[in-house]
Amino acid sequence: MNKAFTKESDTADADDDELQLPPIPVGSKNYMTPAGYACLRAELLDLIDNERPKMVDVVHWAASNGDRSENGDYLYGKKRLREIDRRIRFLTKRMELAEIVYPSKHFGNDQIFFGATVRYADEAGLERTVTITGIDEANSAQGEVSWISPVARTLLKAHAGDVLKLVMPGRIEEIEVLSVSYPAPAAD
Repeated sequence: MNKAFTKESDTADADDDELQLPPIPVGSKNYMTPAGYACLRAELLDLIDNERPKMVDVVHWAASNGDRSENGDYLYGKKRLREIDRRIRFLTKRMELAEIVYPSKHFGNDQIFFGATVRYADEAGLERTVTITGIDEANSAQGEVSWISPVARTLLKAHAGDVLKLVMPGRIEEIEVLSVSYPAPAAD
């Protein structure tokens, strides 16, 4: 049989186990920081209280102008209204599944959990700082990574000073955890 039609690879299978990412925990929740939850909630309330009523008014006005089949305002308004409703449903579901985690409860700990800000160095000595956040709130431009990202999954449960193997497409890179920090608890 032609080699192109088989599932066998040219390399040994022994190395394949090392290239696999750790599995995502089964039945895991939508973990979020309080700030991430507040941001989603604010977006949802804005859509419900502001955006949707404005678009309903536009669609009502456009419908009163007559022929709807060639009425651009009406057609665009209905499309935008569907998009708003879809986003409202999405945000509602995400918030129902959300489990708010307070990173400050680990303040002073050197083990990496959800919400930690971690400084690590790669093999070339390049230092990076990431904060492990929820799926819906991660912003890579601000150094935030989702808790299910490969780097976060590698870092979770490690301690400051640990050397870890970060699995990346086609290669494995060693990284060293330099420091771990959490936000200070709020004063009551």
